[in-house]
Amino acid sequence: MARVLIIDDDQGMCKLLSRKIKSMGHEVDCALTIEESKKMISAMPYEAAFLDVHLPDGNGIDALSDIKKTAPHCEVIVMTGLGDHQSAETAIKKGAWDYIEKPSTISLMVLPLIRILQYKEASTTPAPEAKLSIKRDGIVGNSQAVRDNLDQIRQVAESETNVLLTGETGTGKELFAWAIHQNSSRSHKNFVIVDCAILTETLVESILFGHEKGAFTSADRMREGLIEQADGGTLFLDEVGELPYSVQKSFLRVLQEHRFRPLGGKHELSSDFRLVAATNRDLEQMAAAGEFRKDLLFRIRSFVIQLKPLRERLEDIEELVNYKIGINVERHGTKRMSPSPDFIQALKAYDWPGNVRELFSTVEQAILMAGNRSVLFSNDLPRHIRIKLSQSQLSEHKQQPHPSGQVANAGIIEQNLSLQDVRDAAIHDAEKKYLQELKMASGNSIEKACLLSGLSQSRLYALLKKHHVRFS
Repeated sequence: MARVLIIDDDQGMCKLLSRKIKSMGHEVDCALTIEESKKMISAMPYEAAFLDVHLPDGNGIDALSDIKKTAPHCEVIVMTGLGDHQSAETAIKKGAWDYIEKPSTISLMVLPLIRILQYKEASTTPAPEAKLSIKRDGIVGNSQAVRDNLDQIRQVAESETNVLLTGETGTGKELFAWAIHQNSSRSHKNFVIVDCAILTETLVESILFGHEKGAFTSADRMREGLIEQADGGTLFLDEVGELPYSVQKSFLRVLQEHRFRPLGGKHELSSDFRLVAATNRDLEQMAAAGEFRKDLLFRIRSFVIQLKPLRERLEDIEELVNYKIGINVERHGTKRMSPSPDFIQALKAYDWPGNVRELFSTVEQAILMAGNRSVLFSNDLPRHIRIKLSQSQLSEHKQQPHPSGQVANAGIIEQNLSLQDVRDAAIHDAEKKYLQELKMASGNSIEKACLLSGLSQSRLYALLKKHHVRFS
């Protein structure tokens, strides 16, 4: 017997669907609004939920992410009176099990529910303590997002399936690729990294496939390619979206046959490698635009692991901070420090566009600022992060009346921020917003962006790097 939640303001539909589900031997609850459903999901575990798109207090698809975050094991069937392809795509990407159109026969409407319950029964997993432990060198955190990703590694590591890691810059895609290799039967062989972002179109084939002496003007000796070095091990294509289009066809053949010919070579060589790729770009969108081969995309995304940005797993921040402090002690012999509560609070108030990589850089900077102190405080952090903390406190104070009835202090003076600090933070935010709008207006063209903004290429690149904005 399962417990099912129906989220729909159409009480007639609720009654009709409830009656059918109860006749199948399951328990059913109904919620008429998104807010009501959130309270019910927080209080009661549900195996499945039917979610209407149009609700009195919002759009069901917009609420889907929050529902899945609160109840990750509750599978959601999105219902709509008038379906469209874009909404179906959005719903599935946000974690919906299925997207169905109503009115439909009740028997057809409950068919996805039957499949969900069959899936759950077939996918019964052992208790967490019974799961085999996996090597997770450098992967820090115990949030649900990290645990889900580790479960995916456990699921796929021992297979020969090609894996595609997706996520923003700085989320640790290389660490997860290494974990896949370390937990596979290939761990005793090479883990070969190919950074596609730095491969020039003229050298990429030589680097990947190798070359014989005299294959081209500067080929004064034979060179073994990275694909050959990965024989028996794992080939990791980092930022695979940057792989030159002209090389993608050649690499597709290598993936299919695991054979290749070095430049200038007379014979083909074989390489038994397992492929793991990573990207921070939307490869589907690139394929639709003709910038990435669809047949190659189908090959590399046999199993997809989506890494969450740091802003969606803030509960991992304190553990990440302590890990970084420990690394600094071990590598640089720095004094052991501990973060104060206000230091962690400030870090959690920031949105981390550069993710874990930016966090580690920030902690390292704070350690330098702290000098001989043994405790890190929020004042050791860069100004733009302290400003975010003050702004979040200001929002909280606006919502909560001061006990004396007076307006609560905004916290900026208490944070020891000067007028210059506030100005710098405002400029920081304005620059970032401008660059994001410039990216859209220029259609991702650096040349057009320079014309629109009046900036030189070097100045534009410096600002893009500063604010972690990337032109694709």
